[in-house]
Amino acid sequence: DVTEIEEKEAQAKQEEQIIKEQELSNLLHEKRYLKALGLAISLDRPHTVLTVVKAILQESEGRRHLEENIVRLRKDQKEAVLAFLVTWNTNSRNCHEAQAVLETLLKHEAPDTLLQFSGIKSAVESLLPYT
Repeated sequence: DVTEIEEKEAQAKQEEQIIKEQELSNLLHEKRYLKALGLAISLDRPHTVLTVVKAILQESEGRRHLEENIVRLRKDQKEAVLAFLVTWNTNSRNCHEAQAVLETLLKHEAPDTLLQFSGIKSAVESLLPYT
């Protein structure tokens, strides 16, 4: 019977999730945005990434801080943010944040690099009607 083993594994995953969410909350409170972005992306939480982006933009010189943080993300993290911002851009409440992140990506990534992103074609097709 593997039921007990599966229950323990599920409980361990749940505990790990709670610990990561607490860490994310602490990072936001401490204004350690790069780590918060990385953790939110790794948890696959688009809304949390949006919350971090909004928090960065509310800072003085928020655009500059946003650029500094987005540029320092790994390629896979930038791909995830691009996928998230496509969804954010469809909502008028979040379109400004989406456009700020998109502008940063377009400004700091070479076109050849952007073309290597997974899902770039569908992202551009989805962004065009709303941008």
